[in-house]
Amino acid sequence: MPAHLRRTPVRLAAVAALGATLLAAPPATPSARAVDDGPVEAGIVVPKVDGLADDFITGVDVSSVLAEEASGVVFRDSAGAPADLFDVLADSGVNYVRVRVWNDPFDAAGHGYGGGSVDVDRAVEIGRRATDAGLRVLVDFHYSDFWADPAKQKAPKAWAALAVADKATAVQDFTAAALQQMEDAGVDVGMVQIGNETNNAVAGVTGWPGMAEIFSAGSAAVRDVLPDALVAVHFTNPETTGRYAGYAANLATYGVDYDVFASSYYPYWHGTLSNLTNVLTTVATTYGKKVLVAETSWAYTLDDGDGHPDVITSSNVTNQYPVSVQGQATAVRDVIAAVAAVGDAGLGVFYWEPAWIPVGPASQLAANKLLWDEFGSGWASSYAGEYDPDDAGEWYGGSAWDNQAMFAADGTPLESLKVFSYVRTGATAPRAVVSVEDVQVTVADGAPVTLPATVAVTYNDATVEQEAVTWSDAVSWIDGPGTYPVPGTTASGTSVTATVVVTAENPVRNPGFEDADVSMWTLTGTGASITGTGDAATGARALSFWAGTAYTFGLTQQLTGVPAGSYTLVATAQGGGAGSGDQVLLTATTAQGTTSAPFALTGWRLWNSPQVPVEVGADGVVTLGVDATLSGGAWGTVDDVRLIRTAGAAADTSALEDLVAQAAAVDRDLWTAGSLADLDEAVAVAGVVLGALAPAQDQVDAAATLLADALDALTAPGGPTPTATPTDTVTPSPTPTASGGSTGSTGSPTVELSRTSARPGEKVTITVHGLTVPEVEVGVASTYRALARVAVVDGTATVTVTVPSDLPAGTHHVQVRTLDGTLLAQVEIVVAAATGGSLASTGAEVGAAAVLAVLLLAGGAVLLAVRRRARSA
Repeated sequence: MPAHLRRTPVRLAAVAALGATLLAAPPATPSARAVDDGPVEAGIVVPKVDGLADDFITGVDVSSVLAEEASGVVFRDSAGAPADLFDVLADSGVNYVRVRVWNDPFDAAGHGYGGGSVDVDRAVEIGRRATDAGLRVLVDFHYSDFWADPAKQKAPKAWAALAVADKATAVQDFTAAALQQMEDAGVDVGMVQIGNETNNAVAGVTGWPGMAEIFSAGSAAVRDVLPDALVAVHFTNPETTGRYAGYAANLATYGVDYDVFASSYYPYWHGTLSNLTNVLTTVATTYGKKVLVAETSWAYTLDDGDGHPDVITSSNVTNQYPVSVQGQATAVRDVIAAVAAVGDAGLGVFYWEPAWIPVGPASQLAANKLLWDEFGSGWASSYAGEYDPDDAGEWYGGSAWDNQAMFAADGTPLESLKVFSYVRTGATAPRAVVSVEDVQVTVADGAPVTLPATVAVTYNDATVEQEAVTWSDAVSWIDGPGTYPVPGTTASGTSVTATVVVTAENPVRNPGFEDADVSMWTLTGTGASITGTGDAATGARALSFWAGTAYTFGLTQQLTGVPAGSYTLVATAQGGGAGSGDQVLLTATTAQGTTSAPFALTGWRLWNSPQVPVEVGADGVVTLGVDATLSGGAWGTVDDVRLIRTAGAAADTSALEDLVAQAAAVDRDLWTAGSLADLDEAVAVAGVVLGALAPAQDQVDAAATLLADALDALTAPGGPTPTATPTDTVTPSPTPTASGGSTGSTGSPTVELSRTSARPGEKVTITVHGLTVPEVEVGVASTYRALARVAVVDGTATVTVTVPSDLPAGTHHVQVRTLDGTLLAQVEIVVAAATGGSLASTGAEVGAAAVLAVLLLAGGAVLLAVRRRARSA
């Protein structure tokens, strides 16, 4: 047995506690239209975008709002009080609302297709509410009964059999009637979009002569009913070289009358912001048009809020910005700046669906499904399958966008919503970490694994620092080919994970299709090609497939001279649009027979890597490849084909996986930092062992024993509390209970801090609940000093204090006492050094346990309360 299988866990080095991340201060609430007032104090940092016109559009698309509200969603203001969504938007700097319009998003029985089921009547109601809040309205005609985008531009049911000329007449009549209804209702329509992401078609019409006829019909209706409104056309994929120049040229060639060339821009998919500015500038200067970003977004979390998979997940999110409220605000600010950089022709930016939040938590999925179907508050209801059988008919369900909303699940606005105001003034906040370098290390099997000594840490003020990092000893458990997560902690206490990829010898030739010579691969059938694509798992090329009608294809490569033995065939794929009965198989054929495993086409960049067991005989011949039978509209890519030799029978990892699940469910408030440190190290080891492509059973068993022992060894807090220095008079720390609650009698006071870490001179708001005395004193220890006296109202006391300028760095206690000195409650606070320096001894043992206690506090402290007599003088 290797020596590391007998090794006990090693805790993270104490250097990880030498800093703490500052938490954001309470946000300010500047007026929605504040201009040139200088940066406001806030909870996020937003650099001002200079030169924004007063009428620069800072808009949102909230087309799902009526369905959300019908499903029970309550929107709130920043104080948490129920409020009208449109008032909250206006107060946050939003000045425009975009609303989509579908012709007939209902089945014959009146069941809505979902996505808000927004027909003209519902769009008018949304527009009226926006107008009442002082917001202008952009009307977005899809000219379809459901979603229109580059992959889907289906004609409305009522227009399905019409010739192009008749469709154009129908478009003009429908557009005019809808806009007249809005005009009659008093909706302040400032812009009308004649089609949505019409790259390839509009209203079921393809080809520029026919598309231009549809566009012109819609434009004529706008000019007739609302002559002062701007007419916008809308496209996407600005990252494709020459695309927008080509679209604009065709619009000019066919004489389409429009004012605004609008683009979608999602940072995950659509290239750089500098390119966005360049392509929009080209259209604006060449053709004299206004330009606009009609859709953008960024995720603030990767947690699924409603039980329906989100569009953006951990497997496909890109790294331009942190996934956080700060990252979301920065992303939006940068898109606004990119459009503003076009000059006067840059009209503004719309954020897509910032209020599409869960109708209920993921734990109530069954109830959520009923609401999605009844009120159309999911992206598609089950009833949409009659109109869109291949997509909505297969994948109907919930929001899929809740993690990109600008409201929390309870309807309270995130501070990122204020970006629409902050871009005009700028906003500052206490310096805090927003992201850590994504560490990726790839080595060949058998080569040493060397992790970096430092990583780049990015702060909310856009500064980047190289910080020393201490890596988990779990790295020593890497064994053989696989993908291994190795946790670490920076010197300031920030968590980081390195992904270590150990590659095996691979007899497959050109396995990632990166070489232009693909003669070793045989491709048959239709709909597939080996080509350059932005959807490769690695590199720039992959096997790409799509067709508008049902299709089949096969890809094979024959290997010879492969040593006899057991292997695993692996490849990576992503895709979507597959119908019932469709399949894409990874296959291998040897003298021992054919084995296969299916790829799962579950969404864009939702990668999956099936594994196929392969037994190679004495002849050494293996034919491997991909075999697909697909419906029209199914699409995807396959990449990185690998044949990896395995040690023999697959290990049974079920017991280890169960233990990992048990560890994830541990209530960390109940146990000591030291025992949690051991648990974390054991979990890290388990993650590494499970990352092996073919883990050895002895590795699995050793990791399981280590983790089981760590779970059994979890220790509740207790025993004497060490003091700081012999010369100080130190108030001892309390002994917390195993429940994580207050010590002493039931009903003891509890303390909440506005931040669990701070620097000297910074302010902290302290709230104490459960008090039975009329007045209390608040102070700080190690050596106790009083900071404030505060009156108690209805059992609660709240006060804002300043951290003393001479308070040394380290872990201290905020204490609440009666006026005669009785200690009622206390909670730990981490004080960071103002200008460097080391941690102070502050009534807590300095070492690995204290290090992890600090880290736990940074993620949500256990609030401790005690009731005892103070020491007499």
